[in-house]
Amino acid sequence: MTRREAHWIVGPGALGRLIGLRLATHRAPAVSVTLVGRRRLSREQVLVTPEGERLAARVTTASLDALPGGAPDRLHLTTKAYAAEAAYASLAPHLPPGTPLVLWQNGFGCQPRLSQRHEGPVLCATTTEGAYLEEQAAGDARVVHAGHGETLVGSLDGHHAELADELAATLTAAGLPTRAVGDIRQRLWQKLAVNAAINPLVARFRIRNGQLRDRPFRPLVEAIIDEVAAILAAEGIAPPGVEGGESAGGLEGWRALVWRVVAGTANNRASMLQDVLAGRPTEHEAILGPLLAAADGHHLPTPRLAELAAWLRSRDLAQAGRAC
Repeated sequence: MTRREAHWIVGPGALGRLIGLRLATHRAPAVSVTLVGRRRLSREQVLVTPEGERLAARVTTASLDALPGGAPDRLHLTTKAYAAEAAYASLAPHLPPGTPLVLWQNGFGCQPRLSQRHEGPVLCATTTEGAYLEEQAAGDARVVHAGHGETLVGSLDGHHAELADELAATLTAAGLPTRAVGDIRQRLWQKLAVNAAINPLVARFRIRNGQLRDRPFRPLVEAIIDEVAAILAAEGIAPPGVEGGESAGGLEGWRALVWRVVAGTANNRASMLQDVLAGRPTEHEAILGPLLAAADGHHLPTPRLAELAAWLRSRDLAQAGRAC
């Protein structure tokens, strides 16, 4: 009997559960899935597809303070960016040398640090798949796959191409179209641009992604794209398929990318909105922080990004105060 490849999903929020349940409900190649969270989840999980189909799965679950036996063949870290390094520190003593680590965080902060710390292959992933958790009467949640997207994987140092190809094939077979790329650093910055144009606005106004296409939100998105495009042009980061981030074509490339993602995830509640609705801290530092730091270094004005960052910072501080 062929041994099943063991995938641990650490941080089973919306994205983590989407990855885990997609892997658990596909048939080939065979994998086993363990969801590892701060608390142990129900073994009975439900995935709602974009087409409305409900897929039931029975998976192994565990908690960070009571890890399962054995070792993972692939460890997916799907926590929020601000929690990634603490989660990794608690897991690292239990991992055999050489365990592949896959980082799914937004922004561009913890990825280079964890790539340096981990004693094994590290892949970074960026995805435009849309997902959110839908609370159930029983107290747990089911994950809604709200919109199809694309996932890219690769390592920051350009190594581990074969591992990236294997993971891409596994995720694609599971219903999450994935490509291995050699320029994941640039792709992470591109995803950062998309997140900056979408997440803070939908979180502030408590709307779904698709509503950004309507007034009064559309002009706000366009204004943020202008600021982000100028920053990334100064950093030498161009949108997909566009050469020269400073050109008018570069600006149009960023607009096309952002609006394509908005259309593809129109029914989705972005992760930052989910955090606001649930009273959790947001990832604004991981998403807006690198952009604002780069803008400061290039002496570029960013009034809209700065205003959104200030609002989110104030909101998080107020939320922390209420929790004390």
